[in-house]
Amino acid sequence: MCQRHSPVNPVCLLLSSTAPPTVRIVHSGQACNVEEERYSERVYTIREGETLELQCLVTGHPRPQIRWTKTAGGASDRQGDSSLHNETLKIQTITRHQGGRYYCKAENGLGSPAIRSIRVDVYYLDDPVITVHQSVGEAKEQFYFERTVFLRCVANSNPPVHYTWRRGREVLTQGSDSGVEIYEPFFTQGETKILKLKNLRPQDYADYTCISSVRNVCGIGDKSAHFSLNNRTAPPSIKLLLDDPLVVNPGETITLVCVASGGDPPPTLTWVKAGGEELPKRSVINGGTLTIPGVTVDDGGAYSCVASNNVGNPAKKSTTILVRGLRKGRFWITPDPYHNDDNIQIGREVKISCQVEATPPEELQFSWLKNGRPLRSSERMVITHTDTDVSPGTTNLDIIDLKFTDFGTYTCVASLRNGGIPEISIDVNISSTTVPPELTVPRGRSHLIAQEGDTVDLQCLVSGKPKPIILWSRVEESGAAAAAAAALMPDGSAQTESYDGVLRINNVTREMSGTYRCQTSQYNGFNVKPREALIQLVVQFPPTVEPVYTEIRQALGRAFSLTCRLLRAHPARLLRYEWKLGSRLLTVGQFSDQKDDTSYHVRALNREGYGEYTCDITNEAGAGRCTFLVTGKAYPPEFYYDTYSALWQNRPRVYGFKLQWTQMEPNAVDRILAYRLGIRQMSQSRWWEQEIPMEATIQKGELLTYNLTELVKPESYLVRLTPITRYGEGDATERIITYSAPVNPHLREFQCGFEDEALCLFSQDKTDEFDWTRHSAATRDTKYTPNTGPSSDHTGSKQGFYMYIETSRPRLEGDKARLLSPTFNMNSKTTSSSSVNNNPTYCFAFFYHMYGKHIGALNVFLRQKGQTVTDTSVWSLTGNQGDRWRQAKVNIHPTTAFQMVMEGVRGAGIEGDIAIDDVTIEEGECKDPPPNSESLAPPSSPHIWQLCITLSLAVIGRQR
Repeated sequence: MCQRHSPVNPVCLLLSSTAPPTVRIVHSGQACNVEEERYSERVYTIREGETLELQCLVTGHPRPQIRWTKTAGGASDRQGDSSLHNETLKIQTITRHQGGRYYCKAENGLGSPAIRSIRVDVYYLDDPVITVHQSVGEAKEQFYFERTVFLRCVANSNPPVHYTWRRGREVLTQGSDSGVEIYEPFFTQGETKILKLKNLRPQDYADYTCISSVRNVCGIGDKSAHFSLNNRTAPPSIKLLLDDPLVVNPGETITLVCVASGGDPPPTLTWVKAGGEELPKRSVINGGTLTIPGVTVDDGGAYSCVASNNVGNPAKKSTTILVRGLRKGRFWITPDPYHNDDNIQIGREVKISCQVEATPPEELQFSWLKNGRPLRSSERMVITHTDTDVSPGTTNLDIIDLKFTDFGTYTCVASLRNGGIPEISIDVNISSTTVPPELTVPRGRSHLIAQEGDTVDLQCLVSGKPKPIILWSRVEESGAAAAAAAALMPDGSAQTESYDGVLRINNVTREMSGTYRCQTSQYNGFNVKPREALIQLVVQFPPTVEPVYTEIRQALGRAFSLTCRLLRAHPARLLRYEWKLGSRLLTVGQFSDQKDDTSYHVRALNREGYGEYTCDITNEAGAGRCTFLVTGKAYPPEFYYDTYSALWQNRPRVYGFKLQWTQMEPNAVDRILAYRLGIRQMSQSRWWEQEIPMEATIQKGELLTYNLTELVKPESYLVRLTPITRYGEGDATERIITYSAPVNPHLREFQCGFEDEALCLFSQDKTDEFDWTRHSAATRDTKYTPNTGPSSDHTGSKQGFYMYIETSRPRLEGDKARLLSPTFNMNSKTTSSSSVNNNPTYCFAFFYHMYGKHIGALNVFLRQKGQTVTDTSVWSLTGNQGDRWRQAKVNIHPTTAFQMVMEGVRGAGIEGDIAIDDVTIEEGECKDPPPNSESLAPPSSPHIWQLCITLSLAVIGRQR
């Protein structure tokens, strides 16, 4: 038994209660329209810029997880798919691209997930644009003269736009003017409306208006565009007032001027950069003038001026800006091009090459110096230049029949013909010490072993004069997949240059293991076959294991195993494992080549066996750790949110709430002995706590019920529930109970199965002779009257409750028991008219059981509370109806606040028990009423109203 404690009075029940999820979508906010389409598709229409708010209402136990997802209406929007894990989806200032189908998915592991969707249609209307075109044909001096002209109107919209044309104040329609045709080209699918003026006439020179409309849907007003057609109307033409190309020096301010040379109406001028690139951020645009101050090399490229006046096609002219510059000066020496020799020798030929990239390339010029003095081309010193149109500018100095006097410093000087930027000088020494490069790896550095996270230096020693640049790259491993992964350097590039022969890798990772190649570049060195060397880098890393952390909940006395799995490690040999409980060593060992996990077994858990178990798997690089927390804590309870009529009122300003929950994995740990219940008012800090003892073992999915009966204010309470086992307290769960004085929902949702002690606010009439009794067949004693009353509730459950009249002594024939429903207050809109046809119709239904040879009568009255209280009989039945439940349905037509009165009348003897169950009131007339459901009230036309119904604050139960 549950004990009574202030401030809550418990009643504990055990019922099977796990339920798969259900879901429905409701909307709030600024919808233009919500309608049902075929196949029950719901379409929610909203205006662009408004706030979309959708709510996903779910039921089910355990409480389902909710996820919102979107499938966009068009493929171009699919990259915007996202998910949201709240019940409410809210999008402020919604755009047209956010339309599409939104799905709410609820799942709790029971059955299939519940999914509902709603399609969101975003409505918009852009300003229309009129463009004018002429028929292609003869070219006369005047652009529009005796030829066909088309005016095309285009407006983006949803839903499809409707167009109207006007000439002046006259509305143009198809057939209203023989010289005008209005049509929609098939290929535009109604998105454009074209006005065709055939063989232009003087009266066609006029003001035209295109009105686009979506028929005020979502409150979107019509929009219009205007165009004045005259004998001067012409497409745009422009000219550029500048050189092409425009060559400038870095740092200068450049001004590009574009002017309209024709077109009516006057065209609008804009500047764009080729390739869709943005204009420089510091650009200044004033009409057709583009100014770029402090120009840089990056500002070079093609610029276009575009003129548009919506007549014909836009006009476009382009110019190229070339910013003077010299880049990438480099040299190489080719010893004796004809004798395949890598060394410079007296009497042989030597070629010195110098390369520079220049803008503009045609202005590039080279000169040569020897030991600082100008050098001219001769029979033995041949200077040549390559064609800059074919490749970057290169100059070659061929020294034929090298002599000792030719040793010295040769300087290649690159400059631009028109100056303005610094020249580039490159010195090349030719002497007896000029030797080709040699490349080696320092001893012991060709195979490097590093730990993950270290900084590693890969070094190649290079000799030679001049010293070349070193190029680093990775050697592709065998296998296509490995090659693709290993081709890039740690910085993501294919090659890395190094001037000192050292490649430094910071924070090295296991992915950087592999073979690296260093090789000489021909630039800044000898143009000979590249020298190269290889370095093998091995990155060691500690074992990666799973699970990193997991919690194991176990009851005392049980056996269990813990397993730590090795995923990867380097080196992968000589791996050791070590199991501990806290700081106490349990076991150690070594991995065999065939095994990739280690387990620890506990045969029977005792209290000392609770705690944190660790398994360390180690190699030379370190250790990977699996952690297992073994505990006897019970899992948290899961509150049940789908309780019907969870809240009731048991006396003025005092409320009750049915708290229900199931226990997560109750059999995983020791039996739950009790729950600690804590409750506090949200506005206060004081907690009330008590224990709820559990006499029996809780089964998975069983519903635990506890009635909180002394909630003294209609405001929020925080409830905390903690399971307790021999181990101690388990994981607690909290929920907030938010409520106000009970208000019944819409009448079509009112139902009562008498499962709660509160009886759904039904009350006993104090003026009758005796009371109705709440009972279930499982607890009712029928040994005195075995031939009367039901053996179960109407659903067949012996645990289910119903109401009945007990006709045993001291009851006398004709005694009456009356049960009163809550009072339903009707909305003033419902009672504003005296016409009976404007009053709503409701279907009052209930199940009754009238079995026994002494059955009296069951009467139903409609009690209306106007200026006086009136009871009208609406249904009545007498006599034995057999040992079964039957349903009655009757139409009622209240005109003011009302109650339903269920009256049971005792018959001639004790075998006359009458029972009722599952009372409902639904809006609208009864559908398919069963036999014996006869309405005693006059019929009236049904009319459904939205009602505001409040429950009377009547005291539950009679005061005896």
